Amino acid sequence: MRLSTLREAIFPGTLSTLVSLCLVACSDMGRGQTRTTKTATKAEIKAFFQGTGKAVVTFVGYSGSGYEDQAAMIRAAERILDDFDPRTTIVNSGATAEGIGAIYELAKRKGFVTTGIVSSQARRDDVALSQYVDYVFYVKDATWGGYLKGTKRLSPTSEAMVENSSIVFGIGGGEVTRDELLEAKRSGKKVQFFAADMNHQKAQEKARRKGLPLPTDFRGAAHAAF
Repeated sequence: MRLSTLREAIFPGTLSTLVSLCLVACSDMGRGQTRTTKTATKAEIKAFFQGTGKAVVTFVGYSGSGYEDQAAMIRAAERILDDFDPRTTIVNSGATAEGIGAIYELAKRKGFVTTGIVSSQARRDDVALSQYVDYVFYVKDATWGGYLKGTKRLSPTSEAMVENSSIVFGIGGGEVTRDELLEAKRSGKKVQFFAADMNHQKAQEKARRKGLPLPTDFRGAAHAAF
């Protein structure tokens, strides 16, 4: 099914209907690129990905914490994407621009359709989305992702991320990345992890703001698990 046909199948109706369904078409005038966003249920997200007939390659990692060596992260992502065909593969991540979100520009240059699954907390906090993500699904969630407190059950956002991925690549990452990788592995999906430091300066500034000791290990929670 062509993506234009798929968009109409999943997001039908006139402009007024689209607005009422919380769809927003955002145009990056410099690139002539359109982004479609939707507050979506678990079933709607699943229907979208199944309807494409494509494999979903998901990248997880640091977001606001950033990377100490951003260029190395991009090189790792490029090597990964070289093994996939844009005609049969969607590149998915967490929709936002920071950190791992830099892979979206790389994916678009290589001709991939790009998607993002992100907590409704991002919309509440007006977090910037990547200008290179084609389809964004906001998931109603009281958290940013990972395990729900005191449980080994994923939050709605992380659950949607894992369930709709064919393969998950982690490049560094904190607790949310760790939890998603662990659950993807437990569910039988292929998982691969690449070690990477978070941005040292950002980590130290965060500790100072919270009155905590300055960190000496910048490898992130996902590193310890993998």
